Amino acid sequence: MKNIYVGNLNSSTTEATLRSMFEPFGKISKVHIITGRGFGFVEMQNDAEGLSALSALNGKSLDGNTLTINEARPKR
Repeated sequence: MKNIYVGNLNSSTTEATLRSMFEPFGKISKVHIITGRGFGFVEMQNDAEGLSALSALNGKSLDGNTLTINEARPKR
């Protein structure tokens, strides 16, 4: 599985909206937005699909904000 960090989210962005942006790239296990923090995570089932989504969507606009998308770092 590939865990992807999505930063610079608009406060109006929903988990459903974020999911729909990533769905064309493959199967999604989980989407979680950290409310009030402007970021979230998308967990994709396949590493290759996750990398494809990461490279295609980084810098794209969603709900008026330009997204920063990276591979998520492991929790400390």
